[in-house]
This record gives sequence, C-alpha cells and structure tokens, in this order.
Amino acid sequence: MSRRNKNDFLYNLKVEAATELNLLQYIKENNDHSKADVSAKINGAQGGPIGGLMVKKMIAMQKKQLMEQQRD
Repeated sequence: MSRRNKNDFLYNLKVEAATELNLLQYIKENNDHSKADVSAKINGAQGGPIGGLMVKKMIAMQKKQLMEQQRD
C-alpha cells in the first residue's frame, strides 16, 4: 500500500470512528484553531476514544484477513 493510500485509509478510518462516536468536531482537520492551549488531559479525553476505536477496527480487519488466508 502506498503512503498516500495509507494516509487516505487512516483518515477515512478516523472519520468513520469519530462519526460512530459522535465526536466528529474533535478531528484536527475539522478545527480551525490550534489545540496547543488545551491540556493533554482534555485532548486525550476528546481524541482518545477515536484512536481507540480506530485500533479496534484495524485489529478486526487484520483478524478477518488472517482467517480468510487460513481458509485458502
């Protein structure tokens, strides 16, 4: 997978996860201001669930892919 495809894949996954969690407003690309003045605790509380769901989805995709490969 090329770098551009990876970036597109991860961005789409991030948007999907944020949408499912109703946290779309916390995606960096949707904000027009820097969050440098916000504490790490608040940033983590806002963005952490998005990243966590992204990881769960990527693990599920890999498990599915491995199961399909084992069937072949």
